[in-house]
Amino acid sequence: MSKLNAYRKTSVTTATKEQILIMLYEAAINHLKRASDACQKNDLAAKGVSVGKAHDIINELSNTLDFEVGGDVAANLENLYVFMIQLITQGNIENNASKFDQARKLMENLLEGWKGAIASLQAQKE
Repeated sequence: MSKLNAYRKTSVTTATKEQILIMLYEAAINHLKRASDACQKNDLAAKGVSVGKAHDIINELSNTLDFEVGGDVAANLENLYVFMIQLITQGNIENNASKFDQARKLMENLLEGWKGAIASLQAQKE
């Protein structure tokens, strides 16, 4: 195992739930950027890999929603995740980079919201 892979594994296994959430969002955003770039270069293999990884991450985010605790927020997030999966699927089928960009912008907005919420919670604990 390379040093980088060992570091990544350690950083994930020692991360808080909040840090893992941020890492998942950042990874999905990076894969959506890669999918868009690959689409524009007509690199179907690279696009397929990035689409698959982004799709898996968004599915995992959706699967971990807690509707009892999250209520309307969880339901709204689920709707956004379903919409993003639809965008990614359309972008893949149509080879349309703008669909990946649209999903990425949604993820970036959600990421900023999560960062703000986490910072607020941490400030309350201090």
